[in-house]
Amino acid sequence: MMQDRVVIVTGGGRGLGLAMAEALLEAGSRVAITGARAAGELAAVAARFPADRLLALTADVTRPEDCARTVAATLEHFGALHAVINNAGRGMRLVSETFTTDPVPFWTIPPETWATILDINLNGAFNMAAAAMPHLLAQRDGRIVNISTSDQTMVRRGYAPYGPSKAGLEAASRCWAQDVEGTGVTVNVLLPGGAANTELLPGGSNRRGADGNLLDPALMGPPAVWLCSPASAPANGGRYIARLWDTSLPVDAAAEGARSPGVAKPSIM
Repeated sequence: MMQDRVVIVTGGGRGLGLAMAEALLEAGSRVAITGARAAGELAAVAARFPADRLLALTADVTRPEDCARTVAATLEHFGALHAVINNAGRGMRLVSETFTTDPVPFWTIPPETWATILDINLNGAFNMAAAAMPHLLAQRDGRIVNISTSDQTMVRRGYAPYGPSKAGLEAASRCWAQDVEGTGVTVNVLLPGGAANTELLPGGSNRRGADGNLLDPALMGPPAVWLCSPASAPANGGRYIARLWDTSLPVDAAAEGARSPGVAKPSIM
């Protein structure tokens, strides 16, 4: 299904991004992973795979020139590009290490911190998708997968600006899906369906989701592989919850079971 498909995974050196990159590689893809600051992590991942299968690039998704360079380097290295997973992001730990137990009022957040989270989580996805689109449109084959969060997290007390940044990404995804209709390119959203055991959460005894549970990042692998594959071509403008993906089912049935019901008009209030 994924033999020789080439995928860019932003924020691919750790957490959800690494789990998806590993699943894609196992499925036969060639993968370029990016990270803005974690050169050591990227090198450690790259050392585990042959160079003709994985490319590790230091790139800041808030910089359009870095995104353009990532696309160009991927095309030069692999000779192809078929999908982009916009996973790079910053969470509430940038605001506070105790945000899960002590909600932070929005007016106390430094403006530069607010802007940083929005810039990475929303603008970064735009920058990377926009950089890839000319190539994807020209070949009439492409997948954009934007990594989001749960409805509850988007509007949970003390989760701004992280929650609103993901709400904005989902709204953008819905717009983009309409823009690409009929081009051979699709835009879909994928989310874990709960707090995942990643670096976005504080460590120690407070390492838990809002409901006290944590999901294994590996659950993102199967839906990510399908969404980047030719088999997902009919799916555009969908929202898929990895926690609901039943790997015991045929892949199309698993996808149908994990897809959120469509709504005529989104509402968060």
